[in-house]
Amino acid sequence: MMLPDATVRFLEAAARLGLDPAIHHFPDGTKTSADAAAAVGCELSAIAKSLVFMADDQPVVAILSGDRRVDPAKLAAVVGAESARRATLDEARHATGYAAGGTPAFGYPAPVPVVIDRALFRHDEVWSAAGTPTTVYPIELAALVAASAAQVVDVALEEST
Repeated sequence: MMLPDATVRFLEAAARLGLDPAIHHFPDGTKTSADAAAAVGCELSAIAKSLVFMADDQPVVAILSGDRRVDPAKLAAVVGAESARRATLDEARHATGYAAGGTPAFGYPAPVPVVIDRALFRHDEVWSAAGTPTTVYPIELAALVAASAAQVVDVALEEST
């Protein structure tokens, strides 16, 4: 199977970190957390979605369970910013090198701070995007934290469903 260029780039970044992820390709797409959970047959909360935010105009990647949403005020506080907002599609691609819906947890062209929400720790293994909205892979959560050099914090909205 020919993998998309963005997934090849992701795999190269993973290899540099000593990882060899098993890529699962879903032509119908895994752009949303619900799509990904349905495709791989896991709980929505086992999807590790990577969302790009701008915190005082600096990019930061927040990784959350598929059933959670970011509280921008909490995110700003944990990264020492006055405010945080969702990055535009162009800002997200510029910061990470990947399109929204396929942003992996690591492998960016330049360092970007990464935070992982504590609620993801309901699972030992999670599924994460592999560079495109059609590719995902399973990874032990501890390995994801290490690979992304993430800070584990509480950034989810209290009333997430």
